[in-house]
Amino acid sequence: MTDSPEPPSFRLAYVPGVTPAKWVRIWHERLPDVPLELLQVSAAEASDVLRDGGADAGLVRLPVDRTVFSAIPLYTETSVVVVPKDHVVTAAEEVTLEDLADEVVIHPLDDVIGWDRPPGEPAFERPATTTDAIELVAANIGVLVVPQSLARLHHRRDLTYRPVTDAPQSDIALSWREDATTDMVEDFIGIVRGRTVNSSRGRTQPEPERKQRPEKGGGKGGGRKPATGTGKGAARGSSGAAKGFRGGSGGAKGAGARRGKPKRRG
Repeated sequence: MTDSPEPPSFRLAYVPGVTPAKWVRIWHERLPDVPLELLQVSAAEASDVLRDGGADAGLVRLPVDRTVFSAIPLYTETSVVVVPKDHVVTAAEEVTLEDLADEVVIHPLDDVIGWDRPPGEPAFERPATTTDAIELVAANIGVLVVPQSLARLHHRRDLTYRPVTDAPQSDIALSWREDATTDMVEDFIGIVRGRTVNSSRGRTQPEPERKQRPEKGGGKGGGRKPATGTGKGAARGSSGAAKGFRGGSGGAKGAGARRGKPKRRG
């Protein structure tokens, strides 16, 4: 007896700072029979993992090579400066790059902002990782500018952060290899785009059948209700109505004249 083949799975890569939990939960609700495997990768290696087929799609930081990958931008992150809690920067709600001109700004090798030129004074050397840079900030060696999600990821009780209003921002996107757009990739695209469970993957839906409109006269004020009385009672009601019209003004007379026989002309 041969073993049954393993069910297909969907492999999702994501970079530090990105939280895929909401989309993963929806995936499990809609596709309970298709396992979803999470793979955390550094921002630098995300493209290689997708290109080599190590993941079906990824939550990555832009830019990506658009000749190879498709990408759907999801949101933009504010950049913040991470400082010790007793730093002078904490006196303000937000700062600018000019406010950091006299600070030693640490620039790790895994930086994801992509500076043309980092602000402030350069540190003596560049640490390998953002984690190492956070340790240097805690030791009062300098300050660090990162996307807000990374500041939260590396939170410490002795550090805090403030938004940098004019710093470059970081864009998060769902990306996948363009020549590997599978049905499961389409399913995940629908989830991150907020499509409902009944909607297809972007296909045109047939228009819903329109309800038939009621016939004229059937609605409010559309016509007189038919008389419900019968026999003599109905006749007396009609007679009373006729008397009411005869007691009216000339409009009723005109109506009576129209009901009469036409006069002969001499």
